[in-house]
Amino acid sequence: MWWCWIRTCSCNRSGCKARASRWIEHSLEARLGKLPSADFRHTRPWRVGSGQPISTCAVCPDCQCPVSQEAGHFPFLNLIFDLRTPAMNAFQHCTLVALLHVAGISGLSALASGAALAADAPASGLDLPYFDRKVRVQDDLFRATNGGWIKATTIPADKGSWGSFEKLAELSDQRVRALAEGLAAQPQSEGSKEAKIGQFYAAFLDTARIDREGLSALQPRLDEIAALASREQLLVWLGSAQGQLRQPFRLGLGPDPKEPMVNRLQLAQSGLGLPERDYYLNQRDPSLAKARSAYLAYLSKLARLSGEAQPAEAARRVLALETRMAKAHWDVVSSRDVQKTYNPMTPAELSAAAPGLDWNAFFAAAQLKAVDKLTVAQPSAIRGLAQLLAEAPLADWKLYAKLHTLDAHAAVLPQPFRAAAFAFHGRAMSGTQQELPRWKQGVDAINEALGEAVGELYVAQHFPPAQKARMQELVANLLAAYKSSVDGLSWMTPETQLQAQDKLSKYLVKIGYPDVWRDYSALQVKAGDALGNQQRAAQFAWAREAAKLGQKVDRSEWGMVPQQVNAYYNETFNEIVFPAAILQPPFFDMKADDAVNYGGIGAVIGHEISHGFDDQGAQYDGDGMLRDWWQPADRKAFEALGQRLAQQFSAYQALPGKRVNGQLTLGENIADLSGLQIAFKAYQASLGGKPAPVLDGYTGEQRFFLGFAQIWREKVRPPLLLQQLMADPHSPGQFRANGGVVNHDAFHQAFGTRKGDRLFKPEGERIRIW
Repeated sequence: MWWCWIRTCSCNRSGCKARASRWIEHSLEARLGKLPSADFRHTRPWRVGSGQPISTCAVCPDCQCPVSQEAGHFPFLNLIFDLRTPAMNAFQHCTLVALLHVAGISGLSALASGAALAADAPASGLDLPYFDRKVRVQDDLFRATNGGWIKATTIPADKGSWGSFEKLAELSDQRVRALAEGLAAQPQSEGSKEAKIGQFYAAFLDTARIDREGLSALQPRLDEIAALASREQLLVWLGSAQGQLRQPFRLGLGPDPKEPMVNRLQLAQSGLGLPERDYYLNQRDPSLAKARSAYLAYLSKLARLSGEAQPAEAARRVLALETRMAKAHWDVVSSRDVQKTYNPMTPAELSAAAPGLDWNAFFAAAQLKAVDKLTVAQPSAIRGLAQLLAEAPLADWKLYAKLHTLDAHAAVLPQPFRAAAFAFHGRAMSGTQQELPRWKQGVDAINEALGEAVGELYVAQHFPPAQKARMQELVANLLAAYKSSVDGLSWMTPETQLQAQDKLSKYLVKIGYPDVWRDYSALQVKAGDALGNQQRAAQFAWAREAAKLGQKVDRSEWGMVPQQVNAYYNETFNEIVFPAAILQPPFFDMKADDAVNYGGIGAVIGHEISHGFDDQGAQYDGDGMLRDWWQPADRKAFEALGQRLAQQFSAYQALPGKRVNGQLTLGENIADLSGLQIAFKAYQASLGGKPAPVLDGYTGEQRFFLGFAQIWREKVRPPLLLQQLMADPHSPGQFRANGGVVNHDAFHQAFGTRKGDRLFKPEGERIRIW
């Protein structure tokens, strides 16, 4: 069945409609012959974008409308005829498309879904079939734009969520798969990155060999754990296992917030098998109790498969130990506070603050032998975990180490371990119904182990120079718009504005891929050794990190790989980074009109720029230093605006009885709101004072916001959504789409919102930050 929408003027006169209908029917039959089962009928006319029926003539050639006469054409606004031809063949359809394209000579302009009618016209970039015409934009932008897609889409069985990000990630994975399979199928130069990618991938996919080998490849590690005879030995073992499995103390190397050009050691709480402390401590919530039960069953299964005589008891002891760890942990809101988490110490001061452990021995075992200063993120938690490590039975800690080692390597262990891992991590915690195909897991594995080597080959095939050049132009436009916006802030004094402009002028922009690729020559990859390859890759990555201790920060380094669908802001580098894989529709379309690109990737760019000015990023200066550059009154005004936004998002209910945590998501919500504001300003500037064309019946301003809503298209299974609400600083997509536009004056103007509309917000109540 073909669907064509023939758009005429907005006249609602029966005579005009009848003449248009007869003209269409007679013209088509004259050129194509009698169309089988053709049904010519018209719908009610609608004013574009408003969702409101019209009853009066707006523009029509028969009415001698001055606007129409001056423009030389009339703007094919509203009257929609549906042409349904179930038996139309391909030739007839192509001819129909051509006919409708030239139909403008009789005052008609046309749009056919699934085919471009005007090759010389820019594509709008809007996914019109995904719209829900029964939902008004003024009531719910997210569902009006994505409701058709939501109704028609089933989350893939192997996914916990599905949407714009996941669809692009699927495309990226398919491309990496083709690359890896091609390398694995052909002989490669020994020791080359191509050989390592192919061998790593092929070994991971060889589940028959993995199943035959059983636990033999992991047994030496398990034997090390079994041989631990003292807490001192346990601490050294934990140090040697940094980067390889989850454990109580997480070490990292990065810029010191007060000396951002020097890499220093960072120590933070870690070690929980469930996503966040409340999964252990909240005894009232049935959904969290269900997650605990699933985790206990998983631990028991690992214990049984690995030969524990009393697997249920072993699992109970490990869960009890982790519950005590959770009591020491900070909550997620406190853990994102950059002031609370910056606690510089010497090793001697750490020993005094968290006594009972030989911290120097722990660091030395982690290849950190000259620690002069470190940053402790959660001092009270580190003290509590150190006390627990000294007091809890050694046997419990050994069980903990054993089960977490099995969990960390489950993907390259025999089928019963893989099935147990999926039952917990996939089905119970994410709601997925089916395990990821092995090839997708293999793609994840090589991206983790050899990410930039894969990325170098990826961008050579899938990231043309023109895309990078266009992105550079867009970023420059967004930065210019941000500069203009800062100058116009009414709530900020000139002294603070000057500091903000200085920071903005020092932004480092990275697009697509690194200038210098990572060297993997020291990583040993062996054919057929899936588990060994995984272990050596983790050891290689940690050794690379440990070598940064005390060294000058390398600002050319990337924190993501090019084939990753994401973007980020790094406060200590003061940089915004956009990997190649996100620079595709619906975020960025080289063929689309600018409105949707600015609403899509423009808002993403603005979002990342705005992270430098969110509640945490705004505490760093242009050189990446944690420093208060604000005037006191400005800081107070900024924090008050942030609290209003936190309150707005805290009112959103994502699951029954579960609301968004406005404080946890504040940084992302500020970035969304401000990024949207700046992207719109940049779009307006790009027009150079000229009006935007009407495409697909929508003005440029309307397309901007519709494009913004498209990027947040998603469906999420409840268990994964619960994780997001509990531990993720990002709000669910529907609230990211709607929560920003309610504060945007241009949105209300573009769609004519009024009191009674669900997205209407009085002008005086709208939150404007940057």
